[in-house]
Amino acid sequence: MEIFDFLTETTQGKVLFTMLVSMIPIIELRGGLPFGVALGLPYYLAFPAAVIGNLIPAPFIIVYIRRIFELMRKYMPRLNGLVDKMEQKAHLKGQKVQKYQYLGLWLFVAIPLPGTGAWTGSLVAAFLGMRLKKAFPAVIMGVLTAGCIMLTLTHVGINLFSGAV
Repeated sequence: MEIFDFLTETTQGKVLFTMLVSMIPIIELRGGLPFGVALGLPYYLAFPAAVIGNLIPAPFIIVYIRRIFELMRKYMPRLNGLVDKMEQKAHLKGQKVQKYQYLGLWLFVAIPLPGTGAWTGSLVAAFLGMRLKKAFPAVIMGVLTAGCIMLTLTHVGINLFSGAV
């Protein structure tokens, strides 16, 4: 069996594929959940697969991203523009989160719009110096909230387009 067949024709493969899509920056859960449902996963499998996939990178970003950026600046100076852009984005988004701290981080991650989500929220948490022990639960709650919103929108969208409303 080829990898693509495994990922698209078996339940385990579809769950894994949904998790992998949900790990991609920008796409994250807001793309991964509808993707999993479109693959044919029932909601009760698509939801946890998308949530877990979206959460896997978060603790690593919170703990290691500042060090990774330092190393990139030192050993890959050609990527300084990218690092500058990402740091600037984190600082800009961080202004919205800073006032309300962990509650703000939860709300920021919870809103399933472009420029929000677990990746950016974790980046913001890292640059605001938030500790993993407090930031990660806020990110988890935000991802779960965003997951519920996306689950509802996916369900409504499917019913709307299938004429079953």
